[in-house]
Amino acid sequence: MGSLPANNFESMSLCSQNPLDPDEFRRQGHMIIDFLADYYKNVEKYPVRSQVEPGYLKKRLPESAPYNPESIETILEDVTNDIIPGLTHWQSPNYFAYFPSSGSIAGFLGEMLSTGFNVVGFNWMSSPAATELESIVMNWLGQMLTLPKSFLFSSDGCSGGGGVLQGTTCEAILCTLTAARDKMLNKIGSENINKLVVYASDQTHCALQKAAQIAGINPKNFRAIATSKATNFGLSPNSLQSTILADIESGLVPLFLCATVGTTSSTAVDPIGPLCAVAKLHGIWVHIDAAYAGSACICPEFRHFIDGVEDADSFSLNAHKWFFTTLDCCCLWVKDSDSLVKALSTSPEYLKNKATDSKQVIDYKDWQIALSRRFRSMKLWLVLRSYGIANLRTFLRSHVKMAKHFQGLIGMDNRFEIVVPRTFAMVCFRLKPAAFFRKKIVEDDHIEAQTNEVNAKLLESVNASGKIYMTHAVVGGVYMIRFAVGATLTEERHVTGAWKVVQEHTDAILGALDGKTTTIHEILD
Repeated sequence: MGSLPANNFESMSLCSQNPLDPDEFRRQGHMIIDFLADYYKNVEKYPVRSQVEPGYLKKRLPESAPYNPESIETILEDVTNDIIPGLTHWQSPNYFAYFPSSGSIAGFLGEMLSTGFNVVGFNWMSSPAATELESIVMNWLGQMLTLPKSFLFSSDGCSGGGGVLQGTTCEAILCTLTAARDKMLNKIGSENINKLVVYASDQTHCALQKAAQIAGINPKNFRAIATSKATNFGLSPNSLQSTILADIESGLVPLFLCATVGTTSSTAVDPIGPLCAVAKLHGIWVHIDAAYAGSACICPEFRHFIDGVEDADSFSLNAHKWFFTTLDCCCLWVKDSDSLVKALSTSPEYLKNKATDSKQVIDYKDWQIALSRRFRSMKLWLVLRSYGIANLRTFLRSHVKMAKHFQGLIGMDNRFEIVVPRTFAMVCFRLKPAAFFRKKIVEDDHIEAQTNEVNAKLLESVNASGKIYMTHAVVGGVYMIRFAVGATLTEERHVTGAWKVVQEHTDAILGALDGKTTTIHEILD
């Protein structure tokens, strides 16, 4: 062989340090912590929604990876100059969009420990602490929610229930739907899969429809039952019952109901108890999706929203939304863990071991879609221990209080209205038609559509400013602006400031009227 090119010798020299050298890890790790601490300290100064155009990063970065190593100092400079401008800052105190992704020191440090240990805890043997800690913290949180004992691990191992940490609600729903599917097909035969029907309201998260597609449910058998303002967009048990009876009459087999506590559009709450009563008449698996609002139910004043959960089959919430635990961390409890295991387990020779054969341990690989899994319980454990139940309740209540404050500010401006009642820490509002329609066009048949257009223009104007970030939803044909409080750094002054931004942009848009405009299209133009 010929001699190596000089640049290869240089590369070998530069890379001679072990990638996990403790001293270098300590040096760079401190730099990253300092970098992030400064980021959180200054995050309020950034435009909340990224202002870049599609494809911006390709113009800034090289077309290929570097041949030789680059220093962490150089890389962090590029993070500041190239990456941060392309971030939408979910941890900004002026972030009021979607639902919160609330972080915390404990959640972040727990993530660091999980990543640092870097164990792959697919079964008990692969890291006993990862499995056992997960079972413990899921029981802790289940007790905080006062979930029935049938959802918890029992000390004697007699209970069939228990909890598992998934990545997201999408995974939790897919796992439970798959378990329900197989349980039903074992009764009626796998050839009847095209008869299975899945039920939800038209406000249910699209994760359910995606799960149904993956699980092989006939798309024609997905029922998104209409809701209305009369029930605050919660699913009516009567509507569910009539839909089920019609399906049975057609020779179909009711399978799965997903009820929601805190819908994405408006935080509507489905009546769990009455819906479970209907579902149980027909042998339907009931899953409760409390991804956003479930966290609030550790507070006694919100616990009633999950009354009836004792009659459900599974329940989930996202600790990475409103429970100060970094993404991803979805908490799923089931009554019948055997159904999950039967639907999701595999047992290849290379994973066989005495602990599993003893039936005295949990192999969480059989409770989820993937085989590999992260040590997620570490961060949830740190959050629960670092803040305690009392402080966690205080944090949640402070967000609800700020949402009430924002609601009060809206009530003092007669140009606006609350579209749906506030339930948790999100306020849904809009500019009223009367704010910009003149008397001579009040009879216009397209008032609602034009009102929607003006509110969409208002939202985009506010978001483009970078000062705050909100998102929208459409319920009952009404376009509304969602103001979701929950970012960890948010204080009341940020909420008050956000309202001033909304008013400023409203004044600018309505100023176009100036008492002269007779059609709304002049505003939109």
